[in-house]
Amino acid sequence: MDKRTNEEWIADLGAGGDRQALALEDLRAIILRGLPYAIAGRLDPKSPETEALTEEVAQETLLNVLKYLDTFEGRSQFTTWAHKIAVRAALTELRRRRWSEVPLPDMTMDDDMDASYRELPDHQANPEEQVSRAEMMKRVNRIIMEELTDKQRKAMMSIVDGFPLEEAARRLGTNRNALYKMMHDARLRLKKRLENEGLTPQEVLSVFEQAGK
Repeated sequence: MDKRTNEEWIADLGAGGDRQALALEDLRAIILRGLPYAIAGRLDPKSPETEALTEEVAQETLLNVLKYLDTFEGRSQFTTWAHKIAVRAALTELRRRRWSEVPLPDMTMDDDMDASYRELPDHQANPEEQVSRAEMMKRVNRIIMEELTDKQRKAMMSIVDGFPLEEAARRLGTNRNALYKMMHDARLRLKKRLENEGLTPQEVLSVFEQAGK
């Protein structure tokens, strides 16, 4: 177990040269030892997949530790702080891998101009409520199809379906900030169109909440 104090970690990692290299190697060993057990609920600590992921995350963590070294406030042990960075990176990568094979959702229109993205299987609603919600969904889908570009639709549906922002951005060939801008523009276009058709955002949100149940 490393005996460095918080101050010694900061000094060694900020020193450069052989002193920094030795500290990085020691920190890497600590991360490699502890990370598999921190994510044991998601991967078997002894599996080859965990070993490969740990190696990848350890390297990323070292880079982030150096990048954010001056933000360490000393409220915990330095190694605990670094370990939290590693765990966050590992969980982000696991989430990305989980979604990597899931296709981005999209919408298509049938001959009756009905978007086929999703239905409203609410078995607790009475027949009249089901018809009303189905009609509302058709109306919302039509507005989305008419107002948004293909890329905006895919972005919006990806977020509705729970895609991580980073993964949705990667699939759409953009970055997180550009995706935020795309979603902002899409919301403005939809808001204006909804207002013109006498619909409120709350009514639209209720439709998607029911559809997701």
